[in-house]
Amino acid sequence: MSAPVDVAAAVLIRSDGAALLAQRPGDKVYSGYWEFPGGKIEPGEPVVEALKREIREELGVEIERAYPWITRVFTYPHAKVRLHFHRVYAWRGEPLALEHQALAWQRPEAITVDPLLPANGPVLRGLLLPAEYAITRAGELGVEAFLSRLDARLQGGLRLIQVREKTLGRERVEGFARRVLALARAHGAKVLVNADAALAREIGADGVHLTAEQMRSASGRPDFPWCGASCHSSEELRRAETLGADFVVLGPVRATPSHPDAVPLGWERFRGIADGASVPVYALGGINPGDMEQALSHGAHGIAMVRGSWP
Repeated sequence: MSAPVDVAAAVLIRSDGAALLAQRPGDKVYSGYWEFPGGKIEPGEPVVEALKREIREELGVEIERAYPWITRVFTYPHAKVRLHFHRVYAWRGEPLALEHQALAWQRPEAITVDPLLPANGPVLRGLLLPAEYAITRAGELGVEAFLSRLDARLQGGLRLIQVREKTLGRERVEGFARRVLALARAHGAKVLVNADAALAREIGADGVHLTAEQMRSASGRPDFPWCGASCHSSEELRRAETLGADFVVLGPVRATPSHPDAVPLGWERFRGIADGASVPVYALGGINPGDMEQALSHGAHGIAMVRGSWP
């Protein structure tokens, strides 16, 4: 099969979280289908320059702030395409349907337009993931003190939590996880359990987070609404994609007390591994909330934190 056609695709995101979808024109393949705007990358053209050019031509706006995100390869009956998605948070001008039939702002959890191009399903799912992935630290802070901090963070907008407690023991972790889940449910937040699929299923968690070792021996994706995975290399990231993980954490980016023997990736190596990933990648390891901009500019979906999430 011939090499895929490279396409730059823009996910314009408003301050309320709605993303812009465009309806394909009547004279093109898949006429009437809805897609993220964008177009073919010319030979030798940098992806971000192609993105700006295509959005200027299609929507009449100038992109001011865009971040590399995920890359999806999809084979249509007429062509194989490699879609380089960027999330766009700032632009100049009001988007107009200059080359499409219509435009529609859509919240990823409540899509009303139909039909969608098949390649866009996983992209919309990725948009459901928040920018912060918080990992519990009750063993260090104490259960009651931690739950108090969790309640405050949930009230402040935290929406994705991983229960990871290596020092509490299985029975205590179960009781703790149930309390975390109850608090999270009250605020519409998702909870994943680290490593223990049986516990996640027992308490009705939203998903499980696999260790790198579990990924290597897994025969298939765990049967949960959400599945995350821990990665430290390109090979582990490819394995997570093959397994069908919804997202991964990649690190450590910096030295971290919890893994003193791990060699930090640094931001440039993080970018090199995350580049081309087909699923959202969170930066992990020595990260604090002030690192969000740097993480996004290096291709991260967001940041995953233990200490940084519980000030």
